[in-house]
Amino acid sequence: MTDDELIPASEVVPLLEPREGIPPVIEDAAALAAAVRAFADGTGPVAVDAERASGYRYSGRAYLVQLRRAGAGSVLIDPTACPDLSELDAVLADAEIVLHAATQDLACLAELGFVPRALFDTELAGRLLGYERVGLGTMVENVLGLRLEKGHSAADWSQRPLPEDWLRYAVLDVEVLVELRDKLHEELAAAGKLAWAEEEFAAILATPPSPPRTDPWRRTSGIHRVRNLRGLAVVRELWTLRDELARTADLAPGRVLPDSAIVAAALEQPRTTKALTEIAPFTGRSARRHLREWLNAVGRARALPESQLPQPTGPGDGPPPANRWADRDPAAAKRLAAARAAVAALADAHRMPTENLLQPETIRRLTWEPPADLGDEGVSARLRELGAREWQIALTAHPLSKALVRLVVKSEVDEPPATPLTG
Repeated sequence: MTDDELIPASEVVPLLEPREGIPPVIEDAAALAAAVRAFADGTGPVAVDAERASGYRYSGRAYLVQLRRAGAGSVLIDPTACPDLSELDAVLADAEIVLHAATQDLACLAELGFVPRALFDTELAGRLLGYERVGLGTMVENVLGLRLEKGHSAADWSQRPLPEDWLRYAVLDVEVLVELRDKLHEELAAAGKLAWAEEEFAAILATPPSPPRTDPWRRTSGIHRVRNLRGLAVVRELWTLRDELARTADLAPGRVLPDSAIVAAALEQPRTTKALTEIAPFTGRSARRHLREWLNAVGRARALPESQLPQPTGPGDGPPPANRWADRDPAAAKRLAAARAAVAALADAHRMPTENLLQPETIRRLTWEPPADLGDEGVSARLRELGAREWQIALTAHPLSKALVRLVVKSEVDEPPATPLTG
């Protein structure tokens, strides 16, 4: 979506108050039952949003759920008081659920028993349509000409009571979501992309939850600075202790101890409480509460026998980082460059981000281990194995096949002829 197609800023109207005012927060079974009846009698798609306390709490649970439907109005539900939304889910089983950035909210909604069967994701629709900025506020402004106040998205929604201006913000988030959905639906249909979007929405709903990460401590920010196995053991011990403390207190791990403290301790490996407190990140109030426990964790890592030290990460089941391909497999590096160029050109032609046309990991796996059959059918089959959607395969298989075959032909032409044997 180009700048000259957007609504001029001078014509944007601030959206300051909900149409029916701020509804009371639902906090008991009777009020929830009344909302269930109202939404059962409503019509059309249902706008849904959820507020979490990311950065404040350990869990990813929802602390407020907002819904709106024609004929029912808007409701605010406190899931700490009403943790079971299965009855609401049942009466909306046939309704299309409209979410913005659905993958961020589906897990916490599922914990409450609310699982959409049909989805419209306004963020993903914006990406497929080529909007450069797809945050909800920006999309509402550019598509509908309305300005949302976006001041509380990173707030601690676990606090009670919730301030009135936060509740106003929460209601407004679903106030025009169905209207945004309707406009984007029209644009998708006009661009010939509606079927693509529907396939993407279905894929989101069909994707199972991600399995727990192996060795999640290895994702500690700054761990690349730790160059020895004993230091990695310190990272592992401190990360594990922090995770236990954070889970028990329901605090975001970074609020118990920042990653920078873990890495600093791994580098210095202090032996005394005094040495530990000389590491700046351990001087924070939360970190100081557990100084003896942190020091004991470092001590456990120092005492481990060599055989129990964590090892450097081995090769995964996928290709190596792309910046190593030129050294490890020059031919694969050429395939990757050619495939990336083909997909980028196609994405540009269809006015969408490259990663929405075909995932970068899919391109890497295809070109690291290409199929024996580089024709359209062989490439299509390999893309399907890698999880590409049918609309993506229909668009990319032939250009990718053409790019890969061209490299094979070029390598055969460039290969010097064999020196004839002489008698």
